[in-house]
Amino acid sequence: MERMYDIVLFGASGFTGALTAEYLAEAVPPGCRWALAGRNRAKLEALGHDVPLLHADVDDPASLTALAEQARVVATTVGPYIRYGEPLVKACARAGTHYVDLTGEPEFVDRMFVRHDGMARSTGAKIVHACGFDSIPYDLGVLYTVDQLPSGVPLKVSGFVRSNGRASGGTVHSAVTAMSRARQMAEAGTRRRSAEIRPKDRRISSLPGGLRYVGGWALPMPTIDHQIVARSARALDRYGPDFTYRQHFAVRRLPTALALAAGAGALAVLAQIPPARDWLIGRIDAGEGPTAEQRARSWFKVTFLGEGGGARVVTEVSGGDPGYGETAKMLAESALCLAFDDVPEVAGQLTTAVAMGRPLIDRLHRAGISFTTLQT
Repeated sequence: MERMYDIVLFGASGFTGALTAEYLAEAVPPGCRWALAGRNRAKLEALGHDVPLLHADVDDPASLTALAEQARVVATTVGPYIRYGEPLVKACARAGTHYVDLTGEPEFVDRMFVRHDGMARSTGAKIVHACGFDSIPYDLGVLYTVDQLPSGVPLKVSGFVRSNGRASGGTVHSAVTAMSRARQMAEAGTRRRSAEIRPKDRRISSLPGGLRYVGGWALPMPTIDHQIVARSARALDRYGPDFTYRQHFAVRRLPTALALAAGAGALAVLAQIPPARDWLIGRIDAGEGPTAEQRARSWFKVTFLGEGGGARVVTEVSGGDPGYGETAKMLAESALCLAFDDVPEVAGQLTTAVAMGRPLIDRLHRAGISFTTLQT
């Protein structure tokens, strides 16, 4: 695509957006034409990057159309996406512009598939959601694991997540919003299942896991990640004729496990009550985040156990601060990958494993997010 810019970052004045802009400033290759976009020029100027600044506003569809038509790839940090995301997805799908975001909202992803996948396929646009901690470590971690197992046989992979990182303000807002929309989320999922074509000769099962003891306590992890993994498995024959994935959050002590389970349950209940929901959202601003020193002490590790065809492999994806620093890195490297790497010739709403796969794994590994084989 011959466009004025290789990459445009929308929402750079927010906390994660600013980190993404900072990362891009260091990581873009020579000759890369990139720009920042948002509705407040003064805030964009305050970031101090010597790049073009573009006006774009989610309430001004014409500005988003102009943005999409100028860029080869658009990356956006503007959420909650169910409220603010669709106009940009629509603009990119129509313009044939590749799109990456940080959403972990199942309802948004399903609605975008139903409404805009067909257009994106016709224009050649890659619409790739969940390009941060939701859901790159799991989607690409499973792909990395599957590639080390026999092909053409039933495969089973379990993922165990450990982290001391803090969720971003934007993630908290998105999570509370999603919990308050359980009915709408279920409806969106039903519509997607009616619209998408699934393989008839292959079985794919991907769930949040269950409570189990594995030297520590593994808890169900009901995030969007297992859905993303399932979509990759349906699209890629390499996952075999019968593929199973289970994802867990791992803690060492039972009291911690019980406290986390109780907290998640209470959050889900409070999200249904408007005054309580407003209070929860008001506790943290979407643009807030920890200091650089706090982020430097944060880390994550996702361990995968893969089995199939008589083989067994243990792998790990690990990195630093998951909610901010590494999420910004993942989003930026996803945009760079779509702009400059030799990626599969596919289009429509895609996962990172399908849209970019091994080139993105290699990029992230070089950038400090480790993909390691622990045991074969």
